[in-house]
Amino acid sequence: MILAKIRSQQKIALAVASSGIAATLLDGGRTAHSTFKLPLDVHNKPDTMCNIKKNSGIAAVLRKSSIIIWDECTMAHKYSLEALNRTMQDLNSNNKLFGGAILLLSGDFRQTLPVIPRSTFADEINACLKQSFLWRSVETLRLTINMRVQLQNDPSAQIFSEQLLDIGNGKIELQPNTQCIKLPDNFCTVVQDKNELIQSIFPDIQNNYLNHEWLS
Repeated sequence: MILAKIRSQQKIALAVASSGIAATLLDGGRTAHSTFKLPLDVHNKPDTMCNIKKNSGIAAVLRKSSIIIWDECTMAHKYSLEALNRTMQDLNSNNKLFGGAILLLSGDFRQTLPVIPRSTFADEINACLKQSFLWRSVETLRLTINMRVQLQNDPSAQIFSEQLLDIGNGKIELQPNTQCIKLPDNFCTVVQDKNELIQSIFPDIQNNYLNHEWLS
């Protein structure tokens, strides 16, 4: 709705996401890596910038954007956000955070965190956005209503949503022998091989992978 509102005013609202699937669910969305020209090995480059030239088309779009929305930002390495900050400051010749641009971050730290090759748990925590010097300037708003569940008016969807929150909040009791949690039966699909798993999760994907409504 934010994207639609701003665009209805003939302004530019840029939508990106940390993953390809999330990007397809945003109107005009693309991945953050492709939009901002981030290095693929950004986790090894603490002082890097985006590969965007000042006279390029994407530079012009970034300067004119009324808002930049970054979905699933919690999957991104903190260096990605810091690279965008330095780049926007350079493009706008403005030392304010992100060159004075408005940036809306959305995500859930209970979900997938940054993936660091051959890392420890401490490395992953250190890579999170909350460990960036920029985080102290972020105003956090907590959403408490699951609109998808509410609009579906489906009791089973409500139960599933509550179970997910219990897992994310660490409320599921650990098994004493394994120190792992036992997933509820409705979370599990038993398959025999990889192809059966793909077919179970993405039935008829070969005919629907370009269908945004089906992907959503």
